[in-house]
Amino acid sequence: MAVRPPRRRHGGRPRRRRRGWPAGVAAIAVIAALLATAGRAIDPDHPATASSVGGSSAGAAGRSGHATVAAQSSALPGMPPVGNAKDIYAADNPSGLSPAVRGDRPLIYVPNSGGDTVTEIDPRTYKVVRTFVSGRNPQHVVPSWDLKTLWVTNDLSNSLTPINPKTGLPGPNAPVTDPYNMYFTPDGRHAIVVAEAHQQLDFRDPHTMALTHALSVPCRGVDHIDFSADGRYLLATCEFSGTLVKVATAAERVVATLQLPSVGGMTGMPQDVKLSPDGKVFYVADMVANGVYEVDGASMRVIGFIPTGLGAHGLYVSRNDKALYVSNRMEGSISVISLATRKVITKWRIPGGGSPDMGNVSVNGKVLWLSGRYNSVVYAIDTSNGKLLAEIPVGTAPHGLSVWPQPGRYSLGHTGILR
Repeated sequence: MAVRPPRRRHGGRPRRRRRGWPAGVAAIAVIAALLATAGRAIDPDHPATASSVGGSSAGAAGRSGHATVAAQSSALPGMPPVGNAKDIYAADNPSGLSPAVRGDRPLIYVPNSGGDTVTEIDPRTYKVVRTFVSGRNPQHVVPSWDLKTLWVTNDLSNSLTPINPKTGLPGPNAPVTDPYNMYFTPDGRHAIVVAEAHQQLDFRDPHTMALTHALSVPCRGVDHIDFSADGRYLLATCEFSGTLVKVATAAERVVATLQLPSVGGMTGMPQDVKLSPDGKVFYVADMVANGVYEVDGASMRVIGFIPTGLGAHGLYVSRNDKALYVSNRMEGSISVISLATRKVITKWRIPGGGSPDMGNVSVNGKVLWLSGRYNSVVYAIDTSNGKLLAEIPVGTAPHGLSVWPQPGRYSLGHTGILR
């Protein structure tokens, strides 16, 4: 499991950790050994358990096996229409830059969780062009639903730093409680601040960030989110309890939970979650299982497992929507999964090892950008062959790196989930 230093107390808040970096090389070796042992013990056929919450059936909509892209008439009201029922990411092609982002300065934004700063990198020269102070423990750089603002989630200073994507310059911080991560509902009505320490998903006004509803979730370590193709529900991963939580978007309530399989006696540690282009399956990276679970969101069942590598962490869809890149943080590699066959087709290793974490793909799809969480660097990786194009020194414990601009019509948040 992940080992982190003790969380600092801040303003009377629940005890928090500075997330993400082991104390040293010895700690990393111990963690890797535990994960390797756990990974050998994984049983893809182990029955995961699901339960409904609040009297709602977890599986009524999908006992035939897979969720499907819903007809537009059943989509979340106000959500932009699904343009291609076979590919929810169809608008994310290299020519799909929205008018809202035209003129935005191409930059790689890197929140340095251990240094309370954000580093900006020119993707053409691989050079650092600016580093600015944001707030304590910045975790992610999150594009807003309307693509007009980039938000830095400053976890321990209870604030968000807005960035003007036209210039790359930060504005004054906005007070927001416990913003570990942030997402946006597909209709653009709400920002969802992932208040991990409070075990809450806080629904807020997407512009003023005023709180409208604090939703408690029945798990520990709620971290990452993705939405169904019709926008009617979201799945959230809970890192410290090994569970997934299903939330009805419009009702803003928990309707089901899913306990992921334990591995070698260890509770799972789900991380990033990503919906397949055809909307049929959610992929869930698990650092203890050392791979990616396939989850039917409608019936809340595990329907498959894909081994990838030690500490499977971040998930990114290729620009042609044919592959899923999986960052294996504890072994310094990236696994490439074919979305057609749901199998690993190749693995790229960072020379000398590394700790690839969060990031995204360049507009043209030719470069995968990832933060090196334990190495204080950013990796630029050629997606045609997996070769390392650049390793760029940044601050301490870089985390939720964002590539900007990105093609797509609107953002669901995190480091840039656009549809």
